[in-house]
Amino acid sequence: MDGGESSLGAFLRRHRDLLRTDRRPQERRRVPGARRDEVAGAAGISAGYYARLEQDRAARPSWQTVAALARALRLDDEATAHLYRLAGPTARRSRPTRRERISPEVRRLMDGWTGVAALVIDTAQDVLARNALASVLHGRFTRADNVPRMVFLDPVAAEHFGDWNRVAADVVADLRRAVREAPDDPRLTALVGELAIHSAPFRRLWAARESAVPARRHLRLFHPEVGELRLTAEVFPITRAAGQRLVTYQAEPGSASADSLALLGTLGPLTGSTADTGAGERS
Repeated sequence: MDGGESSLGAFLRRHRDLLRTDRRPQERRRVPGARRDEVAGAAGISAGYYARLEQDRAARPSWQTVAALARALRLDDEATAHLYRLAGPTARRSRPTRRERISPEVRRLMDGWTGVAALVIDTAQDVLARNALASVLHGRFTRADNVPRMVFLDPVAAEHFGDWNRVAADVVADLRRAVREAPDDPRLTALVGELAIHSAPFRRLWAARESAVPARRHLRLFHPEVGELRLTAEVFPITRAAGQRLVTYQAEPGSASADSLALLGTLGPLTGSTADTGAGERS
């Protein structure tokens, strides 16, 4: 653990003292490191708010502010992870809501697609249900309850996604959009915190410049039973269930990937979609 600081303020003060800024040789200062206003300016926040953070008198910063502070203080991966642990952004308590479920109509639609892998995700990219082919396609994942966890926390992801870097960037862009639209959603807060603490690639992408989320993605996937699959992913909003989206993976008809996807479908029982995962349970 970095430095062993027990508070966010102590961490910020120590790393500001360690920071060296570019300055003229004749400029002299009474204290080492950077000034508070220099760090605040580099992070894009007010000097007053930054001062309150150092004094442990400010409200918990957002994840975007934490990422900006990590850049401004030029932290390495270990120190950045510790900053996220100390910051621990909190969300307002929300009224418990019932578990999200997909409609029977959407379930029947998914079950009828024996040659198309399909799943339903919600705002936090929790997987609410998969059809049988998607269950086989993702069968090796142990963190299959949530797409960002699959991509950033499951060791299978590096092999499964042939274009992992692009997939990871798209997932982060989608998650950033969700946080912007619902900054106080406790599930989003917890998810971003979990990923930021445990995944250095996520931290770097979260701190990077925002990019658009494509509605259609051409993917190269790998499954050990059938080899490489070149698929097109499409995302469709489910208008009668706010925040829910139907994601499909299909191959070009008559292609080698279509044959491989059909073969993959024979490896598991095509008897219907998986049950609701319970990932949508909110507290």
